[in-house]
Amino acid sequence: MTRLLLPLAVAAGILAGYGTVLAETMKAETGNAIRVYSIDKGGYVMSEKVIRTDAEWKQLLTPKQFRILREKGTEMAFSGHLHDNHAEGVYRCAGCGLELFLSGDKYDSGTGWPSFYDVVARENIVTEDDYSLLIPRIEVLCARCGSHLGHVFGDGPRPTGLRYCINSAALTFDPGR
Repeated sequence: MTRLLLPLAVAAGILAGYGTVLAETMKAETGNAIRVYSIDKGGYVMSEKVIRTDAEWKQLLTPKQFRILREKGTEMAFSGHLHDNHAEGVYRCAGCGLELFLSGDKYDSGTGWPSFYDVVARENIVTEDDYSLLIPRIEVLCARCGSHLGHVFGDGPRPTGLRYCINSAALTFDPGR
């Protein structure tokens, strides 16, 4: 148990900075504007938060995507269409298209879900404590639309030591980027 809690504690400490940076950025801005990193623009940009009703989300997402993105569900291990994807490109939020992960930061963690050791930018995600299971976890959400993406753990490879364990249904893939 201690071996599991130590990586979680390390991840929590590292990720506490992510939330702080995002909170400070959001406080500095007014309304629904947030600062995110755009690969397309090659730098930070201001973007509006995406706010929709459940009915609107249900029209835009598949039932599986709605269950995962909006109801904090998960897909079965090894079942996602992006788990075994080895192409070069950018992984985006399936809810709003925000750039989240790069193919160069993806690795095979053996868990059955797409795993990444880094994000495009700290500002593009939000993390929250998740106590829905017996073991505390850190949930990963899209900063722009608030969609549930998966969880992050402190047992990943160097250089970050993090493992972003993300549902395939929460992502779209933009090849060749």
